[in-house]
Amino acid sequence: MMRPHYILLPANPLFIAMTLLLAFLLNLLPWGQWNGVPDFVALVLAFWSIHQPRKIGIGIAFCMGLLMDVHEATLLGQNALAYTLLSYFAIMIHRRVLWFPVSVQVLYVFPLMLMTQVVQLVIHISVSGKFPGWLYFAEGFISAALWPIVVWLLLAPQRRAVNRDDNRPI
Repeated sequence: MMRPHYILLPANPLFIAMTLLLAFLLNLLPWGQWNGVPDFVALVLAFWSIHQPRKIGIGIAFCMGLLMDVHEATLLGQNALAYTLLSYFAIMIHRRVLWFPVSVQVLYVFPLMLMTQVVQLVIHISVSGKFPGWLYFAEGFISAALWPIVVWLLLAPQRRAVNRDDNRPI
C-alpha cells in the first residue's frame, strides 16, 4: 500500500538552531567516550543538510565541528573536517535521498556516518598512533539505525494535520 506524500510546512530556523543545540548538549553528556554512542551532532547535521541544504550548510557544520573539537579536546579541526565533509556529501545526495522511504534512506546515511568516523579515525591515528579497536565503528551502525527516529522527530513540527480544520489557517 502506498503511503501518501504530505507537503511539509517550512522549517523554522529557530527550531533548526534548537535541534543543533540539543544535539550538542547530548554530545556533552559523559557517555560520549563510550563505544557505540552515536554522534548526535553528526546525525542532526546530516538530517538538516539533507532536508534543508540552503539553511544548514558547510559553514555551520564547520562551526559545530570546532565546538566538538574544543569539547573533546581533540586536535583542532578533526571534527570540523569530518562534519564539513559529512555536510558536503549530504548536500550532494540530498535530492536522491529524499525520493526514498526512510527505511531506504538508512542505506544512504550509513556511508556518510562511516565516512565521518573514518576521517576522525585517520586523524586520531596519525596524531596518537593508537587504533581504538573495531568497536569504534559501532557508532556508525547505531547512528544509521537511529535515522528513522531522527527523521520522525525532526519532521514532526513541519507536518500538517491529516484532516483539515476550518479554524486553522494552514
